[in-house]
Amino acid sequence: MTSPKSKTTQTMKPETAAKKLGVLLSATPAEFQEGVVSRDELNELQSRPPAWLADLRRNGPHPKQVVAAKLGVSISGLARGGITEPLTTAEIDALKAENPAWLERERSIQAETRKEALRLKQR
Repeated sequence: MTSPKSKTTQTMKPETAAKKLGVLLSATPAEFQEGVVSRDELNELQSRPPAWLADLRRNGPHPKQVVAAKLGVSISGLARGGITEPLTTAEIDALKAENPAWLERERSIQAETRKEALRLKQR
């Protein structure tokens, strides 16, 4: 008979955890950046975010995938629009208010892409 194996804790790098949390790693506290995050710790951060995480999610700076989603464009569209750096919520709101031509164009491209994907899915 073999003895039962002890359950190992699944861990991830801080980069992976930050991506799953939707925050920019460089904006997180040093102890988060330097350690490893277990699956249980990630679940805890998602269900009961500490003040630093809630603040980052609310005010940024946000990683490009979050910026793209908040603006309603693709990550490629951000690059075509010249946005290569993380943006804060205030900067995103200012961009929305300004509504430059590139943002309008990228939003329409994104809308067409989604429409086409839906059409293909319904076939």
